[in-house]
Formats: sequence, C-alpha cells, structure tokens
Amino acid sequence: MADSSQPLRIGFVPEHFSTPLYFAQKYFGLTAKLIPFPSGTGHMITAIRSGEIDVGIGLTEAWVAGLGKEDTPGDGGYRIVGTYVETPLCWAISTGAKRPEITSVASLKGSKIGISRIGSGSQVMGYVLADQQGWLTPGESPYADFVVLQTFEKLRKAVNDGTADFFMWEHFTSKRYYDNGEIRRVGEIYTPWSSWKIVAATSLLPENNPDKRLLDLFKKLDEGIHYFAAHNDEAVKYISTELDYSEADAREWLRTVQFAIKTEGVDLKVIQTCVDILRKAGVLKEGKGLQPESMLAKGLGAQFP
Repeated sequence: MADSSQPLRIGFVPEHFSTPLYFAQKYFGLTAKLIPFPSGTGHMITAIRSGEIDVGIGLTEAWVAGLGKEDTPGDGGYRIVGTYVETPLCWAISTGAKRPEITSVASLKGSKIGISRIGSGSQVMGYVLADQQGWLTPGESPYADFVVLQTFEKLRKAVNDGTADFFMWEHFTSKRYYDNGEIRRVGEIYTPWSSWKIVAATSLLPENNPDKRLLDLFKKLDEGIHYFAAHNDEAVKYISTELDYSEADAREWLRTVQFAIKTEGVDLKVIQTCVDILRKAGVLKEGKGLQPESMLAKGLGAQFP
C-alpha cells in the first residue's frame, strides 16, 4: 500500500509537452516530486514497476503495449488513469545527414531502426509504420535490427555513424536538428490515437478507492492546462529558454496541440483502437496480456462515451 503522506513521485518526459505540469507545480501548489525521463515512456514503465515512481505521464502506445504483451509481469504494475493530450503525435522519421542511400520511407524496409528502449513508443511505432507500409510478414521482423540507444542524442549520433539507419521521434523535438543539418527528415507518421496518457502504480489503486493524491494531481494538472491555454507567451518563453526549442517552433507547436480539459479518466474506445492496431501490427497478440477494460482503473471515471 502506498504511503499517502508522501508527495507523489511523477515521471515525465522533459520536452515541450511537460509545460502544463511545470505550471501546475509553479502556480497551483502541486507538491509532487517531478522526475525527468529523457529516454521516454519505456524507461518510465521499468521505473513504475520497480517502485521508483508512483505516476507516469507518457505515450499512449507504450503504456498500452506495456500492459497488453503476453509477458507482462504480475498485475502489470500500473493502470491508465488519465488523459493528458487529446491530439495525435507526429512522429518524424529521421536518418543521418549524409546517408544518400536512404531516399524515402520505402527505402527503410529491412533496415536497422534505432529505438530508445524495448517497449518504448519509438519501437512500438516502428511496427505501426511497418503495418502502414505493408512490410509485415507473419513470423518475420520488418527490420534487420532494433538498436537500443536510450537517448535522443545517441539516436542522432547512430544514424550518422551507421549504427542505425533511421529512428522516429516527435517532430518539433527533431526539427532543431534538421535546421542545423545534423539529421535529415525522411517522412512522418501520426499516431492513430490521442497521444499522451497518465498512469498510476497499482499500489495507488485499491479497488474503487484511488489514492487521494491522484485526485489532487488531476485537479492541479487541469489548472495547469487551463493556465497554459490562457498564457501562450509565457509558455513559449519557458519552452524556448528552458527546453531545447526555438521560439518559432514553440509557437508553431502551440497551434497543433490540444491538452485534455479534464485529465481524470480515459476513453475506453481510444484504448481499444490502440490495442486493435497494435494487434494488427504484431506488437500484441489476441487473447494475451491485459484486455483494454482491464488496463483502466475502477473508481476514476475510467470509461466515458
């Protein structure tokens, strides 16, 4: 059972999407300990299962894959409890600046894909890309190798030195490195679902009686999101001075993103769609792992029309 007298330990990705979380702590009294995970959601899955964090804010496809795989340990360690971003994520497909043999997305079939970690969004979306491109053959991998590289910096280095042929990362995070010539953009793929979800450790979710700190988190996050929407200039200043983005890119990103008005709760249809596509792409297997309804938490308005 979690110690409700302690501040929540919240894992997050220190990119532009974290700005409302920063505002929730700065202006609305969120007392949680914010722990950055620059290598992304796959690392947070490991951390929440090992008890290093209580809550994670990360990518829908990675959270779903983590619970839906046939080798999911124990009770999975977490449940999807909230919605953070309503819009899809644009994954940019990148290669090295001097890789003339890579001319298009089609030329990536059977190549080496760089990923941050096993189970990360960067790996899961590799299968979704392969499905969309018609590269999937039963019993065979669509790629020569999944090269685990941990961080965005190491991924960029790998496609230039040939350790990997391409990788996928969020568009605006990648854009600065297209502009400076370090990497080259080959294409893009959008998630067929809303992009960011909030998960909580199962220890915070006794049957129908979620930890009260979660309800406080949802309230403060909602306030942080509302403040973010009303203070675009302040958001742009924070993103362009404290994070790795230009002011122009921060403003352009603001035009593309919509955060959840109410973070508590998850639309079951979104999770079902994600599971269906991940099964088609070969990431999940029918009848294995947790089913969509079981990935959510009871007592949190977890399913709404």
